[in-house]
Amino acid sequence: MAFEIEGKLHKKFDTESKTATFQAREFVIHIEDGNYHQYIKFQLTQDRCALIDNYNEGDVIKVTFDLRGREWNEKYFTNLNAWKIDKVVNDTAPIDQAAPFPEQEDMPSDLNLDNNASTDMPEDDLPF
Repeated sequence: MAFEIEGKLHKKFDTESKTATFQAREFVIHIEDGNYHQYIKFQLTQDRCALIDNYNEGDVIKVTFDLRGREWNEKYFTNLNAWKIDKVVNDTAPIDQAAPFPEQEDMPSDLNLDNNASTDMPEDDLPF
């Protein structure tokens, strides 16, 4: 089951070789949850360890991850295994930078939109 969350990259750690054939890398994102700040730690494994390389601390990212749990000696562990990271881009322009609303002089010249001249409108040539 996949989950997604957005937050600010707070810290990224170096890749660690756990065994001769297994490597892992952790990173932390910061999210705001009401009055409280949350620091969520994720894990990247194997060939996915490099996914975080292109991001800097402070970047807002979206992390897609799986929730994993395991038991060892009657102790229980939970991992958030990240497998996709995207940079969040704020593409909403402020209202004052939006395209201006067209003026009447910008209208096509072959249309007469005068209320008294409704008979001067060109005939509709649509087949239905």
